Amino acid sequence: MKMARGKATSFYHILLLLGFSALLSSSVSVKAESPYKFYTWTVTYGIISPLGVPQQVILINGQFPGPKLEVVTNDNIILNLINKLDQPFLLTWNGIKQRKNSWQDGVLGTNCPIPPNSNFTYKFQTKDQIGTYNYFPSTAFHKAAGGFGAINVYARPRIPIPYPLPVSDFTLLIGDWFKTNHKTLQQRLDSGEVLPFPDGMLINGQTQTSFTGDQGKTYMLRISNVGLSSTFNFRIQGHTMKVVEVEGSHVIQTDYDSLDIHVGQSLSVLVTLNQPPKDYYIVASTRFVRRKLSVTGLLRYSNSRVPASGAPPPPPPGELIWSMRQARTFRWNLTANAARPNPQGSFHYGKIKPTKSFVFSNSAPLINGKQRYAVNGVSYVNSETPVKLADHFNIAGVFSTNAIQSFPSNSRVTVATSVVQASLHDFLEIVFQNNEKSLQSWHLDGYDFWVVGFGSGQWKPAKRRLYNLADALTRHTTQVYPNAWTTILVSLDNQGMWNMRSAKWDRQYLGQQFYLKVWDPVKSLANEYNPPDNLLRCGKAIGRHL
Repeated sequence: MKMARGKATSFYHILLLLGFSALLSSSVSVKAESPYKFYTWTVTYGIISPLGVPQQVILINGQFPGPKLEVVTNDNIILNLINKLDQPFLLTWNGIKQRKNSWQDGVLGTNCPIPPNSNFTYKFQTKDQIGTYNYFPSTAFHKAAGGFGAINVYARPRIPIPYPLPVSDFTLLIGDWFKTNHKTLQQRLDSGEVLPFPDGMLINGQTQTSFTGDQGKTYMLRISNVGLSSTFNFRIQGHTMKVVEVEGSHVIQTDYDSLDIHVGQSLSVLVTLNQPPKDYYIVASTRFVRRKLSVTGLLRYSNSRVPASGAPPPPPPGELIWSMRQARTFRWNLTANAARPNPQGSFHYGKIKPTKSFVFSNSAPLINGKQRYAVNGVSYVNSETPVKLADHFNIAGVFSTNAIQSFPSNSRVTVATSVVQASLHDFLEIVFQNNEKSLQSWHLDGYDFWVVGFGSGQWKPAKRRLYNLADALTRHTTQVYPNAWTTILVSLDNQGMWNMRSAKWDRQYLGQQFYLKVWDPVKSLANEYNPPDNLLRCGKAIGRHL
């Protein structure tokens, strides 16, 4: 499949050949390292008109969206990021687990931002991962200006995939968009106002885009919601979509007419061009909001001479009940492998008793007359010293480990740089309780987790009988419906300092986040890597030696 006015995007067969060559060469030495991929990215401003009005956006190597990272399981990524903006900058790698290496996570709790006219080299590995992911800026409100792009992690050639190899694949980065400058939006939030309603939606940075494929062939679409705040429903006129992968998990393959994709989420679908040759509408439209926005593209058969006709496909009827029912149909494929040869279902998560339980309730309080967002009555504030550095260098007074309680209470809302502590190898039950009228989206860096339950109203211990303890899928971002709850189970096998946050970026910016410290009292490189030699220092960490 290819994009109109662009070059075909087909990496499967190239990656298979490269992977096979790598396997042959590595057979000489059992201890051979996984391949290294080297990149240099320069971050600048540029003027483009995504919604027809010239505006300042963030470009990476002159591109909007930024370059795709096309890599293979276990590749080592060496990426030199040069910041040519007028503000400090970081990229975070949404869904990449950074095994034993939260030093590379690229958020303000783990990394000092890259100063203007400076650089930082990220060094990380796509360890034991496959699937569809993305990256984006984590600093200030830069995400509203772009700087995002795709990360596609392909399986190693000897690891089978549980579906026929598609002819090609294409990435769709879809999200809401604002005409207002990112600095103006940030100033609005700083002044205590709420984020305004978006002005439109984009697919791959455009309002009009098209994809071309051959009749009778099957293509993979890698779809990510890279917006700031809006859920969307995605559909293709006259075609069904077979979901095969969700954020690194192979799932029971089911055909859908349309899909709800929430902020921060990604998935992969197979689409077979099995209709009469013509052009067909592609539509993404917002959900769970009163004012509806949409963006339309085209799926074109290469032998088509007929333009798209008829009305674009409408969204499904209803929202809450329909969407929750669909969410429950996503199931782990227990017999398929993911990045490793062993089946996903060999880990029987449902038989493990949680060592700790948490209920995290989001809220939207006013603090000193300004809009904030909070978790269990605590609104997060960033420190000048990243909490990871403060923890490593034993710098006191930077963060609090007792601000957020395990369960919500009626205590007064406060602000804090909050860290929740847990031990390596803990098995957590986490309930996200949403008592607001708006849909929430929660993300955890460094991990994926089993989404075992959705339900309306207040969560109670009796709701555990509703959990799916057999084949719930794992993912890194989950939705929590309005006035409802979602439960996840997390196996803490990745030591470090990990950001748990709202994927709705205004809520994250104004305090709906905290850090999860996963630690072991015995220091060991088997559990966590040392800080990198090029570690940036800021705040109270300036002058500290590794």
